[in-house]
Amino acid sequence: MSMKAIDLTGGESVYCINEGQLQRAYDLVMSDSLTADKINAHLKRLEEKLDRNERAALAFILIDRLLKMQ
Repeated sequence: MSMKAIDLTGGESVYCINEGQLQRAYDLVMSDSLTADKINAHLKRLEEKLDRNERAALAFILIDRLLKMQ
């Protein structure tokens, strides 16, 4: 039995990530550090195992959980 894909595009905006936050995240991931190595290893594994929609769902859930930790 195949499941119908759930579209994650469209709808109202819920989260706002500013350019500075995104740039700092890229700086961290592109740096020469153990943290960058760890993040890049996880990204590679996730990109190999999950399709685009699955990665988007994971990203939304991670952001939501991070916001709720405050």
